[in-house]
Amino acid sequence: MLKLNNVSVRYGAFEALSNINFEVNEGELVVLLGANGAGKSTIFNTISGLNRPVNGDVHFLGKSVGGTSPDRMVKNGIVQCAEGRKLFPEMTVQENLMMGGYVRRNKRSELRQSLEEVFELFPILREKKDDPAGSLSGGQQQMVAIGRALMAKPRLIMMDEPSIGLAPLVVEQMFSVIQEINKGGTTVLLAEQNANAALKIADRGYVIENGRIVIEGTQKELFENDEIRKAYIGA
Repeated sequence: MLKLNNVSVRYGAFEALSNINFEVNEGELVVLLGANGAGKSTIFNTISGLNRPVNGDVHFLGKSVGGTSPDRMVKNGIVQCAEGRKLFPEMTVQENLMMGGYVRRNKRSELRQSLEEVFELFPILREKKDDPAGSLSGGQQQMVAIGRALMAKPRLIMMDEPSIGLAPLVVEQMFSVIQEINKGGTTVLLAEQNANAALKIADRGYVIENGRIVIEGTQKELFENDEIRKAYIGA
């Protein structure tokens, strides 16, 4: 479904990504593990069209999409749920959600259906739909961010550090919802520092360090890898 072939990205003289190769198959939940600054967000931004590779290519659904504009990537079916939520705090919850469906703004009945699906996934958001997004708790704001991404009806959703800043119980609930989204038919690429929680729901994973993929494997292989357990799980 999604494939990166020898993708490198530079910021001036700094090489942020070096010959990245990985793929995500349709229906999978794949986790990208790495410390802060390892290159996870750069990979996401490159897939989204916010960064242009200096070499290599990005393929989606069998077509080369490297260099495609971000709005076109959303229309193609790839949506990014950014780190830090990036909500519009003064706008209501429902207004924030509707912004996610902007590329489908001419299909009003479909948008209403998508909004209803988000409210079914996150019932608390129905109760809070007229509240300013900035007044919500951290966990509720993350629900809005995920819901907003789902409003575009993505084939592939990329979630960048969805657990950051959340209490452990809320993290557990959030990952349960992410798994539910995946089982509902949406392919998920998840960037996380919380390896233990992420690997519990992932099919496969990749580990990135200093802009390079250093390890890849199935959920079981990564859980049993001593280096990963020491570096990311703490056992």
